[in-house]
Amino acid sequence: MSLARARRGRFTANYWPGFVDMLSTLLLVVTFLMALFMLSNFVVTQATSGKDTMLSRLNRQLSELTELLALERSKKESAEDELSALQATLGEKDKENQRLTGLLGEAGGKTQGAEDRATALGTQLDTQKKITNDALAKVEMLNQQLAALRLQLTSLQEALDASEAKNKESQARIADLGQRLNVALAKKVQELARYRSDFFGKLKEALGDRPDFQVVDKLANALKEVETKIPPDIAWVMRVDGHTDIHPIATPEFPSNWELSSARAISVVRYLMQQGISPEHLVAAGFGEFQPIDTGTSDEALRRNRRIELKLTER
Repeated sequence: MSLARARRGRFTANYWPGFVDMLSTLLLVVTFLMALFMLSNFVVTQATSGKDTMLSRLNRQLSELTELLALERSKKESAEDELSALQATLGEKDKENQRLTGLLGEAGGKTQGAEDRATALGTQLDTQKKITNDALAKVEMLNQQLAALRLQLTSLQEALDASEAKNKESQARIADLGQRLNVALAKKVQELARYRSDFFGKLKEALGDRPDFQVVDKLANALKEVETKIPPDIAWVMRVDGHTDIHPIATPEFPSNWELSSARAISVVRYLMQQGISPEHLVAAGFGEFQPIDTGTSDEALRRNRRIELKLTER
């Protein structure tokens, strides 16, 4: 019995903690790769909406993923080295088992404890072989995941290249559209200025040499003639501005000069509408006594400030 205990103490070796550490490391690697996979999916989802900032961030993430791949490749090589060492150890154990089996055969039934030890060693070897096979399968799965990750990185780079090309094309189109819009806008402004000049020329002819009188009938006819000549795609309005002198007013109808100046402008607008001018091209505005053209207090100055002004402008 003493001999059996001595032999059992010599050949007993506990390899289980080493395998557990190796499996834990592999699980951490798999978890890390899954996290990288989720990150890659997120980056791909955001790639179509990002522009310059997104491209910079993705390039930085690609650099980090490359470094992580290099690190994982190093870990894989370390794991393969450990597996090689483990397989060598298993080979030595197989030889040791064969030697022990030979010794047990020579000792042929001397003690029951020797047979139990041989059975335990055989069971342990089978368990270690199974663990080794599982580890090899996980390493293979890790290789497949690394290959899938490389494919995803390639697809991501292609998406980035396509997005960059699309951004350049969009910027070129925007620049061309802006230039065309500026040209069209300048053209419309020139047309409106020309029609404004024509209108006020006709208005001057209508008023003649009497600046102190307003000939409304001739004004309406001149405005209708100009209205038919202005293209419909030009947004224009005739703004009628009403003004008063500095004398205050406070009646139920006109509590202040604001109401009085607005009423003057509205009355002209209503008359022009009755003469056939489209209300879409008319605007009435009241300025009270706050926009005088003569700062004097004489009757002539007050008369000049009580006025109606017409402005042909953009809407």
